[in-house]
Amino acid sequence: MTTGRLMTDTLVQGHAPTGIDGIVSALRTARHGWRVRQDAGRDVERFPSRSGVEDVVALVAAALYPRRLGHFRGGVQEEDRFVAAKLLAALTALERKIGAELAYWQKDVDAAFPPEQAALVSRLFGATLPQVRELIDSDVEAAFLADPAARSVDEILLCYPGAIASLHHRIAHELNALGAPIVARMISELANERTGIDIHPGATIGRHFFIDHGTGVVVGETAIIGERVRVYQHVTLGARSALGTAPRSPRDRFARHPIVEDDVIIYAGATILGRVTIGARSVIGGNVWLLTDVEPDSVLVQPEALALPRAEGRALRQELEGTA
Repeated sequence: MTTGRLMTDTLVQGHAPTGIDGIVSALRTARHGWRVRQDAGRDVERFPSRSGVEDVVALVAAALYPRRLGHFRGGVQEEDRFVAAKLLAALTALERKIGAELAYWQKDVDAAFPPEQAALVSRLFGATLPQVRELIDSDVEAAFLADPAARSVDEILLCYPGAIASLHHRIAHELNALGAPIVARMISELANERTGIDIHPGATIGRHFFIDHGTGVVVGETAIIGERVRVYQHVTLGARSALGTAPRSPRDRFARHPIVEDDVIIYAGATILGRVTIGARSVIGGNVWLLTDVEPDSVLVQPEALALPRAEGRALRQELEGTA
């Protein structure tokens, strides 16, 4: 029996709705139950759209890097006009997305947001863009200096997953700080989809940050990363739940991710959990599992791989294969 036929028979035997009207009715019931549990009192009609936020990021990127990410061709004066047009379009669209987010959060605040709040957040975000550009530039420069495979900074900006994730994070971090966490999180997830790098917009990251390769890197909300830090693929800067502690509400916000000081290198597969501090200039080797502080100038590595004698290796292989 095929999987599809088995699923169909199960639905029929379980009296699940099979006609369109029945399915629509059951979905309405599911929606209602969810909204009662989760969205009571919220403005469910308005919410930032992922596609709209993606458009905003593209416009901001074009304003930051008009020739490389905006495909601009022309002189300096025309370039300024191009940047102004992209900025105006980006900030206007962003204001609408932030307005939708503020409407969603209205239930959680004692007083109504002022009508001009979304416009204010959008303008304040625009004012951060020169600094955002400088931070992204520093990350691209760090990659160029650290990776002998890189041929140019333009190659890094356009092709390197770490640079793409950095651009998204630098934008998202500012919006998160200005009170638009949903829009910010959407931006970070756009980067995650494109690169496999998951950086929470709340994470604080210093200048000259380089993620090499990048796939599988996770940086949690309250992580603090210093300057000139280098991270390789599949590194996790995560949180942990201490044994014996009372469960917390999902809405509780507390410092629970690592602090990585300046000039630290973390190699592939390392997992660092909890509010621990990795001292400056330390090197964390690949696949290290770390739950404690590390003094500055330390080097931590896993024990070397053990080569078993032939007889022991054969016995272990048979045990793993179930043929012993």
